[in-house]
This record gives sequence, structure tokens and C-alpha cells, in this order.
Amino acid sequence: MNNDFTRDAFVLVSDYVKPNTGEDVSDALQELILSNPRRVLYFPDGEYLLSKPICTPANPEHAVSLRLSNFAVIKAMESWTDDEALIRLGAAEPFNTIQVNGSNYYLSGGIIDGNDLANGVSIDSGRETRVENVSIKHTKIGLHVKRGANSGSSDADICNVNIVGRGTVDSIGLLIEGMDNTFTNMRIARVQIGVKLIGGGNYLRNIHPLYSLASGFDQYATSIAFCDLSWENWYDFCYSDQYCTGFYFKDGIRSICHNCFVYWWKTLEEGEIGFKAEGKFNSLLSNCKVSFRGDAPNTNFLVGPEGGYGLIENPFFDENKSPDKTYMNYLQGKVLHP
Repeated sequence: MNNDFTRDAFVLVSDYVKPNTGEDVSDALQELILSNPRRVLYFPDGEYLLSKPICTPANPEHAVSLRLSNFAVIKAMESWTDDEALIRLGAAEPFNTIQVNGSNYYLSGGIIDGNDLANGVSIDSGRETRVENVSIKHTKIGLHVKRGANSGSSDADICNVNIVGRGTVDSIGLLIEGMDNTFTNMRIARVQIGVKLIGGGNYLRNIHPLYSLASGFDQYATSIAFCDLSWENWYDFCYSDQYCTGFYFKDGIRSICHNCFVYWWKTLEEGEIGFKAEGKFNSLLSNCKVSFRGDAPNTNFLVGPEGGYGLIENPFFDENKSPDKTYMNYLQGKVLHP
């Protein structure tokens, strides 16, 4: 990209903060953010090392957007000790408005590398924040959408984000505490829990967690692709790949899964479960599939206690390989066999 053009369109970060120095640039980047309100900061290729988080303002009068080139890397230093994320969007000045120009700030592009020490990205405040086309690597928590400023609603839009955790049993790919967010086209790997939802009213489409911990299958029985602890979340074409439990619903959760898929390429006789209700099952599953390679006598479509008013429409799986018959209490329509 031509630097003269870049300087006209953006604030070129490398004019003020040099990459690839091996030095901590946390304070310099924070000063650059706070001194360039209502601008887009462009990070050219290179490595930018942080010893502590950088925070952007949610106040639209002071907000900035961060745009990273494809091979720009923001990385935690070995001295990192903070419990927060490398990049905290909206943390500098919490705010709640969509009426003022500049309230739609974003993070786009590049690589966020937690170095197995830091969390990746968090959305701390603001409205309609966007995170797109980003790779988040080697983190305990990849992306954390906190409880939003709008009575808990964060209204964020997340698209085309790949997350690779640090491969430990305490790792989570996507942690959602806020409400009314949209997540599309995400790949998640090397985490014990792919997606953990504490907030409700979220929409997830084409989200694909893959179980691949560094420790192998030592803690496999507690692995969950989608852990739903809230209310009324919507899943469309979401895909659990090799997790012991594909979708977990807390007691009484009312969520909707449509065209979702749970698959195991290796079965370990741990009692693999496609969908699990920890208490009464009140959700709707439509056109969902549970599938596996080879024999899997303990692979179940749905496991849970009796009770609840959930519905299962047109499930696609082998009834003969599902010892638990809980699904029959909620079945509407026919079972489609592979």
C-alpha cells in the first residue's frame, strides 16, 4: 500500500510506533490511540509487542478504529501478567449511544497473538462494535464479548474470525456475556469449550469449533463445543467437530438449533452426546444431524431428564446407535437415517 495514500486515508502507525523492534510498544500505542480521535489507525506488516492491554474509547467523540494489514501481528510479551485481553475495545471510555457519528468503531485484519499468556480481544463497552477478518492465536480466551452498555446488550457484529487457543483445559474460544450479538463464519480450535454463552438473544451462523487440545484426549469427557447457559440463542448451520458434547443446554434454556451438525471422526466410548439438556429440555432442534465414523455404540442424539416442552423436528442420525432414548419424548416428524 502506498504510504502517501495511507497517510491521507489513515493514521499510519509505523510513522509513530515502529514494528519489529523487540521492545514494548504498549504505552506508545495507547498514546497514539488517545491522541487521534475519530480516526482509523493502520498497522503495516510487522510485529508489535505489548506488555499490557491497549484500550480504545467507546465515546464516539474519541473513538478510533484499528485496521491491521494481513501480516501485522500484535503479540503479548513474555513479561505479560494481565488477566485482560491484548486489545480491549471500548474499555477506555465506556459509552452507550448509536446517535452520534463515530459510534461504529471496529477492529479489522491481522493477527492477535496471546503467546499462550494473554487473552485475545474483548469488547468492553459501546454499541455496534465490529470485529472482522481477524486471526486470534494462542489465547486462554480468544474473543470475549462482555455485558454491554445498553442494559446488557452489546449489539456487536463479529464476522470471519479464526481462533486458535493455547490447547489447555481452561481455554475458551468465544465467551459471550453480552446480549443481541451476531457471530458468523468463525473457526475455533485448541480449546476445551468452543463457545460459552452467558448472555442471551445472540445469533450464531456457521461457527465451527474443532476439538484439538495439546494434551490430546486426557480431559475429553468435559469438552463442549457450544455451552449455552442463558436464554433464547439462535444457532444456524453450527458444527461441533469431535467434542464429547456438541451442544449443552442449561436447565430450562429456550434456544433454537436449525441445520446444525455434530460429528466425531474418532469415538472414545466416553458417551459422546450430540445434544445434552442439563435439566428440562425446552429448546427446538430442527433438521439437526449427529454422525460419526465407524461404530459408536454410546453416541446419543439427545440426553437429559424427563420434562420440558422442547421439540425435535426431523433429526438425522442412526437410532440403533443411540442407547439413550430421551429424544423420543420430544420427537415431531420422522427420524432420518444416514
